[in-house]
Amino acid sequence: MLASFTHILPLTTVVRKRMLPTAGHVIVKVGQKVNSTDVIGEAVIGRKHLIVDIARLLRISPRNAAACTKVKKGQKLAKDELIAETTGLFSREVKAPVEGRVVAMGGGKLVLETGGAPFELVAGIPGTVTEVIPDHGAIIRATGAVIQGVWGNGRLETGVMISIMDRADEVFDPNRLDVSIRGSIILGGYVDNPAVLKGAIELAVRGLILSSMSPALLPLAMQAVFPILLVDGFGSRPMNASAYKLLSTNNRRDIAINAETYDRLKGSRPEVFIPLPVSQEPPETREVEAFATGQTVRVINLIGPAQLGKLQQLNANPVSLPNGLRAKTAVVRLESGDQITVPLTNLEVLG
Repeated sequence: MLASFTHILPLTTVVRKRMLPTAGHVIVKVGQKVNSTDVIGEAVIGRKHLIVDIARLLRISPRNAAACTKVKKGQKLAKDELIAETTGLFSREVKAPVEGRVVAMGGGKLVLETGGAPFELVAGIPGTVTEVIPDHGAIIRATGAVIQGVWGNGRLETGVMISIMDRADEVFDPNRLDVSIRGSIILGGYVDNPAVLKGAIELAVRGLILSSMSPALLPLAMQAVFPILLVDGFGSRPMNASAYKLLSTNNRRDIAINAETYDRLKGSRPEVFIPLPVSQEPPETREVEAFATGQTVRVINLIGPAQLGKLQQLNANPVSLPNGLRAKTAVVRLESGDQITVPLTNLEVLG
């Protein structure tokens, strides 16, 4: 069985494909260096298409409609601009019902593209463009440390990270927010007090990296103009030891935080990236791998905090669980020294 990875790595090479939601214009070139907030592509989204039946409106055959049409494919039209007309005593005309652009013509009809809002695709990580996907996006490569989380509010930013955590299970005290951290990305613990998020907004921080958060604060977190990333999820959960060590030891470094939505199908996940100089490029991150003994794993528990341990043994045959279900399992030795049997579906590989 293949295992999913959660990347918590002090030095690695990451490759990220950044794609526009619809066909547009890519404005970067291969070999170009980009920052995480640089725009690399543009598109128009939310467009609608309106069919204008010229032949029917002029009361002529589709064959004759082409000779009466006054516009060309690709032409932009204002509302009420003339599209087609007939001559003679009983002349008729067709005008554009709305502002738009002609995207198709034929058979006595015309397709008018209307509406839409501009969309800008940003790089997401600071790195080098290694491939351009014409009209759709680009692939960016970078080296540094990466720490992936489990939830983000969809925003991204760069800045200096300042830690106000003294231990992994700390509760974020709103009194720790003061003017000395204004404009920084803050590393904090568990948040259950809305005063933390409100105070962060007032201080104009660039982002929050939190161990966990009360689900009651989700609406407020979604309204924040800066990125919020949860390393270990919702509820009172301490930050896992691997992430806490890596983040806290990089205090006051420039980082990029991309709090994009976690989507297994699209391969997107909220993450913190810390760019680091290297003399030799390290190996790329792995996205999937078969379970194997010796791996560092995280035991996912919806009720309590996640636990870390080493995979000791893979059980060849499914076993019966206390809830009556049968599943493939593994034996894991936790950091505490306890040894437990866990369904493979409740395990993620850290690496």
